[in-house]
Amino acid sequence: MLSNQYRTIGILEGHGSSINCLGVINGRQVLASGSADATIKVWQVKLVNHQWEICILQTIQTSPKYLPLTVVLSASGHDGLLLASAGTRAEIFVYGGSKRGLTLQATLDGHEGWIRSLALIAEKRKGDGDILMASASQDKHVRLWRFRIGAGISRNVEQTKIEKTCFESLLSNRTHRIASSTVLYSITFEALLLGHDDWIYTVSWKRIGGRLQLLSASADSSLAIWDHDRQSNAWLCTTRLGEISAQKGSTTATGSMGGFWNGLWSSDGQSVVSLGRTGSWRLWMYDSDYKRWTQGLGVSGHVKSVIDVAWAKNGSYLLSTGADQTTRLHAEWIDGRHRSWHEFGRPQIHGYDLNCIATVGEVQFVSGADEKLLRVFDEPKATAELLRRCCGIENAQEQGLPSAADVPVLGLSNKLLEGNGGISSAPAPSPVANVLPLDASPATAVMQAKSYPPAEDDLARSTLWPESEKLYGHGYEISAVCASHDGSIIATACKASSLDHAVIRLFDTTDWRELKPPLKAHSLTVTSLQFSVDDAYLLSTGRDRQWTVFERDGGNQLVFRLRVPNPEAHSRMILSACWVPITSERIFVTAGRDKMCKIWDLQKSDREPVTTITASAPVTAVDIIFIAAEGLLALAVGTERGDVIVHFVDQATLSVQSSCGFGDSATFSKAITQLMWRPQATGQGGCSTEDNLRASFGQLAVAGEDSSLKILALSLEGVGRAKEA
Repeated sequence: MLSNQYRTIGILEGHGSSINCLGVINGRQVLASGSADATIKVWQVKLVNHQWEICILQTIQTSPKYLPLTVVLSASGHDGLLLASAGTRAEIFVYGGSKRGLTLQATLDGHEGWIRSLALIAEKRKGDGDILMASASQDKHVRLWRFRIGAGISRNVEQTKIEKTCFESLLSNRTHRIASSTVLYSITFEALLLGHDDWIYTVSWKRIGGRLQLLSASADSSLAIWDHDRQSNAWLCTTRLGEISAQKGSTTATGSMGGFWNGLWSSDGQSVVSLGRTGSWRLWMYDSDYKRWTQGLGVSGHVKSVIDVAWAKNGSYLLSTGADQTTRLHAEWIDGRHRSWHEFGRPQIHGYDLNCIATVGEVQFVSGADEKLLRVFDEPKATAELLRRCCGIENAQEQGLPSAADVPVLGLSNKLLEGNGGISSAPAPSPVANVLPLDASPATAVMQAKSYPPAEDDLARSTLWPESEKLYGHGYEISAVCASHDGSIIATACKASSLDHAVIRLFDTTDWRELKPPLKAHSLTVTSLQFSVDDAYLLSTGRDRQWTVFERDGGNQLVFRLRVPNPEAHSRMILSACWVPITSERIFVTAGRDKMCKIWDLQKSDREPVTTITASAPVTAVDIIFIAAEGLLALAVGTERGDVIVHFVDQATLSVQSSCGFGDSATFSKAITQLMWRPQATGQGGCSTEDNLRASFGQLAVAGEDSSLKILALSLEGVGRAKEA
């Protein structure tokens, strides 16, 4: 690590399929990798003449064949190595030897399901001593194994008499003898830990104050800390963190965490974190004064592809939606002089993958999913109060907002809670920060979150927005939605393979009725819809390689008429488009799979673009912002390869003056799905116009197929310098 920044020193290539697990040894410069190609590779990484050299020491073909899901390494003696692996079988395979070669020496059985995790630790901090290994399985059990130096069996083991019962297979105490290069070991079963109600995904050891503790994470949404009781010589669960699933139901819409995928210790053992199915890292810290674990502020995010993003009309917060069937609200938390972005709400937890989203005014949004209708949501008073308190976002309509929402069992619609949701008769808050009693109402949970972002429990249970309308008319899954800047009209489209379904339907937001007839121009799915900055024009692009511009009727503001189509705009499908945000101009940008970004000026020509920009990969998203002080347009381009490039275009000539990227930290591992500049003139929400001009002229929200959502900022001090927020 140089200058507190990690850098890549090498890429290890050799596996024929995805890599499932890694194992390392501190100080030995040796690591092992297990892959879905049913092999385990042992690598050596060493520094020679200030250059890192990487080589494969050994490739182990699993036999009997299985897919490794976990692999661990341990040093043994001067140059000996121990390797244990497990996966899609109910056995643990132990190898012994040295860097010159490892051989399979023992197969440990006892589990009755796939083994998800292994963890090794030396019983003594220094010197040679026994090694303890923990194994976690889908059979809901944790088994402990002892690697004892020498070929003999301990007195405790010799004295253990196990009766032949139905549990004999679980408690088998067969001795296995193995050898590394210089040390002999005998492996015996040590203990069976019972307590989890579902698959156990990970186990992790930690030495705290001279005592060994084991952390296990399970799909039953709990973490368990196990400690050895010296009086009874038994391993006991001393701490349990998480939830009791039966009290909240089985779905995330009713508050269930959906299971924990892993559990990790901090370096000092005073805190633990866990990643859950809903995409949140949960943090618990040990309070030595009160001798209890308290929940701290975690980090959350999507767990599948983020498909679309939409800023609030004033730029105060950001909405994102994706294939994990959730819509999430992100805002900038103001904690004194420190500011950071967090998830402040989960307005929609759906049963279908969500494809598109658009904000309507200041307190509404509309979303479309893999269903034939769109849903409109209203901001609840509880969320407005939370954003005002934590982010400084003032809402003049707060008093007239609904209180809160809930999802009925087996329902897809967020229902408005009648009355005040029990706010006035709320139970006392839990002493644990940000965690509310289980019987607290949704509104209560948010209201009592104080000045901190809500914890995952509250996000899943208490921040839903009530659904106010459903918009019908389309025959297939919704593909695009856009709201006019004045919030009066919604334009929508669905997936289509014919003229009859490739239509654009308009809805009047005053009464949510459809404005008929629908707009016809495309023959295949409409991929993007955009209103011009003055709402006088509607731009559509499609998989049929054409763009179309519809013009608003001057006499009837609810009517749009076809002005000009361009059926040969691109050589391949058009995936994204945007208008230049200048009222007096009729300039827009289109981009597609032909690796082209084209800038069009309707006042000059509707057949030939003014400027064509070539990209290195198919372009999947574009957005543009006007830098008045520089007289430049900043065109942000996202590609299928995961790159984000900003082209600076001269306002007068529309020619590219310069281009810049955001560096490796802003590169996505998969395709960019959407990007959008933050509206500049907010004047509130912790990001005032003055702050924007002083720090950056634009903040860019970028969503990717790799489930990540990033906010990037571009500095005014020298066009071309970018950083990640």
